[in-house]
Parts: sequence; structure tokens; C-alpha cells
Amino acid sequence: MATAEATSAEPPPRRRREPGADVRERRWVWPALAGVLGGGLALRLWGIGSGLPYVYNTDEDQHFLPHAVEMFKDGTLNPHYFENPPAFTYLLHFLLAIAYGGSAGVQREAALHPSAVYTLARVAAALLGVGALWLLYLTGARLFGRAVGLLAAAIEAVAFLPVFYAHLALNDVPTLAPLTLSLLGAAGILRKGRLRDYALAGAALGLACATKYTAGIVLLPLVSAAIVRYLDGEDPAKRKVVLGLALAGAGALLAFFLANPYSVLDYSRFRTELVHQSAQSSESQGKLGAPKQGGILYYLWSFTWGLGWLPSLAAFGGALAIWRSHRRLGWLLVPAALLFLAFMGIQGRYFGRWLMPILPIACLLAAFFALTLLRAAERVLARPQLRVALTVATVLALLAQGLLYSVHSDVVLARTDTRTLTRNWMLAHIPAGSKIVVEPVAPQAWAREAIRGVAVEAAPFRWQKYPTLLSRVSADGQLLPEIAGERNEVSIENYETTLAPSLLGYYEANGYCWIVTGSMQRDRAFADPREVPLAIAYYRALSQQGQVVYSASPYSRGAKPVAFNFDWSFDYYPLAYRLPGPQMTVWRLRGGQCGK
Repeated sequence: MATAEATSAEPPPRRRREPGADVRERRWVWPALAGVLGGGLALRLWGIGSGLPYVYNTDEDQHFLPHAVEMFKDGTLNPHYFENPPAFTYLLHFLLAIAYGGSAGVQREAALHPSAVYTLARVAAALLGVGALWLLYLTGARLFGRAVGLLAAAIEAVAFLPVFYAHLALNDVPTLAPLTLSLLGAAGILRKGRLRDYALAGAALGLACATKYTAGIVLLPLVSAAIVRYLDGEDPAKRKVVLGLALAGAGALLAFFLANPYSVLDYSRFRTELVHQSAQSSESQGKLGAPKQGGILYYLWSFTWGLGWLPSLAAFGGALAIWRSHRRLGWLLVPAALLFLAFMGIQGRYFGRWLMPILPIACLLAAFFALTLLRAAERVLARPQLRVALTVATVLALLAQGLLYSVHSDVVLARTDTRTLTRNWMLAHIPAGSKIVVEPVAPQAWAREAIRGVAVEAAPFRWQKYPTLLSRVSADGQLLPEIAGERNEVSIENYETTLAPSLLGYYEANGYCWIVTGSMQRDRAFADPREVPLAIAYYRALSQQGQVVYSASPYSRGAKPVAFNFDWSFDYYPLAYRLPGPQMTVWRLRGGQCGK
């Protein structure tokens, strides 16, 4: 049966402390926290310039920073884009204005020095990720004590997913800061029930939702904490809870509006794109090569590498332990994680990074469980040296996997991307003006001349590129006749449907003698061969008709190539990776015009 303390709205009872123990604890916790924050920052900044000046991540190339720059060109704060909420876009917009002195300076810098602009955006994401670590420490300290808060922050500091995605100017990691701030407010509601805690939790909730829609899951801890306060309180306290919830709701709406004002001012477009984004997420197997095991299993698997096996198991143990011994805290943390997994798991698309909104909760539960076991062991181990050794071993075990793979990923990111290596070879070996076919594995700037003082978008193309997203193949694989003015363009998701062996004859007849392929595209086809049989036939024909003249592998010598996966093919988690990027191959055709 639970104790009286365990059923109150207060956090778990702490052990009786000697006079001065709090001061002594701060003396070691604060330096340790500084080490966690410093280490977390180092992991997030190491390799921050990966790929630049070319932005190889499609989402980073198309979202957030480009819209932040575009607003300077349009002279408006309306992002005209709501499939992702704009809070991070606005942050980047104002940072750029400060860094480069306003519209003219930003546009000039973005055109002439895109590397500097993207580095600024990535550093902003990394710093917000470190801020989230500090907020997680405060949340854990408020709920359980400083030791749990410190260990939770350390687990998130080295966990692979938040470390890797802090290297990109995307909203996944920045969302962790307001999301964790809302958790801190909810912890304050549970512990003290002050109106300022309701205001903090609500405002941070609104800001989190304006950064990433799925961050709305922190509404559940806020409401759970308020319900606990309501059920445990007398009439005056209950009225305070109602007032607090009203304050939290108003704060959430106000913060969401301030960080996403055109959700109201341009409501029609906001609603349309929000519905479209929801439809895309629920679209069953919308991506060629997508996993087939189902979202819940995929996310459970993602926990094992995105957070780590031991932290994931400890989080599961923590969920069970806290539900048994501290039910009120269980209501605060556990249902939100379970509901998020269930909701995201039934979507048609699933990616490991979509798991991040509940990683702070998982880190808290894992740290709570580990410290609970250590405190139980103290009653068995009489010698202080053994207790210290066990504590150190437990902490190292929880951090080892994340630290190993995060450091490995940083080492990989700090090296030259295979696509950049391929471009360098092409500059030296393929004459300017030659006709080439390049699969959509790199941005348009990759094929342009790099001329000092000339804007990237204004620079001429180095080679004549075949329009790879233009479909010219019939359902039976025959080449359709070209019709002047008619364009049948497809999205990058459907590139493989444009391929057929008949294209090779067209290339040779029209002088497209150089073909550049990347495994990020090719392996998608071989992951779903029944979906695109003509693409499979195309690649097999290419291997027979084309000659390999250059190849850049991302793998260490002798390592087995990584099977296509929408996470591991892009985030370089497996230790087989030595370089960032896909397996790149340059082929030379010899028939037709190419044989002359």
C-alpha cells in the first residue's frame, strides 16, 4: 500500500538530511551540471558545419531558415507556410536581422555566404538543445531531487537523437526547450500549486506548439498536475486550481499567437496547410522504402538507439516503479508518454526524430529508476567505496551507448561528405558544359559554379543537368515523346517512378554521357522492388551498359553497407559509417553520342 506521502501532491519523500547537507550537495551538483552542459554543447557543436556550403538534408534546405530569409525579401512577417509552425523560423529571422544589420545585410549574406547563415541557424538549434538540458535538470530536481535531475540531463546530453539533430537547422531540438519548460511548470503545479507555475506551464505549452505541433503532448502533464491539486485540495484550493487552469489556457493561447500570429491573421492558409500536414503524416506508407513493421514497434526500436538500450529499459522500469510507489507523479509523466506513442504509432509515416517530444520524460523516468535502485543497494552495501563504485558504474552504463554513438556521429559529420568528394572529382574530370544526369541527392547549388562575389543562385550551372524529376516513361517502360511546353514533374518522393531502361538509350542519343547515382535513391527502390520494377530494371541495365569511373563510399573499409532506412541512411548511427553522405557512383555511358 502506498504511504501517505506517496499519495500527496508532493514529490516523493526525501531522506532525512543532516544540517549543511544541502550546501554540500550543491557544491558537487553544480560543477557536475556545468560538465553536463559543457559536454552536451561540445557534442552538439562538433561537426556543426557538416556539408556546408551545400545543405544536403532536404528538410533543412526547404524549411525554417529559407523561410526566415524569404520574409526579408517579401517585407512581411507572414511566413506563407504552416505545415511546420513558425516559432523557430521567427527566431532565426530576428537572429539574422541582429547579426547582419537588417534586410539588405541578411539577403546579401544569404546569397554570398550561405555557410555562415546556416552555421548561425545550426548553432541556435544547438544552444536551445543545451538550454533544454538545464531545464530538464531543474524539472528533475523539482520532482525528485538534484541527483535525479542531473542524471536525467546527462542522459539527454549524450543521447543520439537530440545530439545528431542539434547539428541541423530544424525544429526538433529547439522544441525541447519550451517543451521542457512546460514540464517544469507542471512540476511546480504538482509541488506548490502557485499561479505563476500555471502561467509558466501554459505559456511554455503555447510556445512549444508554435515550434512543433506534436509538442502539444505536454498539455497532459499540465492537466494531470492540476487534477491532482484539485482532488487533494479543500474548496479554496480547488478554486485556485480552476483559476490556475484558466491562466494556463490564456497563457498558452497568447504565447501560441505571439509565436504564430498568422495562424489567426491568415487563418485560411494556416488551416489548409495544417490539414495537409496531418494528412501526410497519416498517409499509409507514403514513402518508397518506408518500414513496414508498424509505427509502435518502430518507435520502440527507435528508443533502443535514439536514447539507448539501458536508458530505455530504465525508463520502462521507472514508469512501473513510479506508478506503484508515487501514483501522483505517475499521472504526471507516464500517460503522456504512452499516449504519444499510441498516437504517433498509428500514423502512416514514422521517423525516429518524431520521438523526441517524449525523450525528456523518458530521461526523467530512467534517472528516477536508476537512483531508486542505487538507494536500495545502499542498504545492502556497507562499505562507502562499494556504493561509490556502484554509482559510477551505473551512471557510466546509462551514458555509454549514447556517448559512443554521438561521438562517432560527430567524427563522421566533421569529415567531407561523399557528395562533396564526388563534386570535387567531377570538377577535375568532367569538362564544363558536359551533359550529366544527377539523381536528386544534392541541392541545385551543388551543380553550379562557385564564383567569389557572385550569389549562389545567380551563378551559372557548371554542367548541363538532365531534369531528373521530369517523368518521360510510360507505364510499360517506353519512352514517351517530348511535347513542347508539356511538363510532367514529380516530387522527389516519386523520383524512382521516372526510371526505366529505355532512358539509357535516350541519354546516349542526346549526349548525357555521365550519370551520377546515390544510394539514398537507389536503395529505396531495392527496399521496395515490387513497387518500382522499372527502376530495378534501370539500375541493372545501367550496371551493364555503364562504366564506373568514380565511387565514394561512406563506409569504413571492409564494413557491411547499411540497409536502407529512413533514419540510419541519413543520420549515420551505425559504426560502419566513416563519412557522411550516401554511396556515390559516377557512370560513363559509351553508346550513341557518348561513344564519339
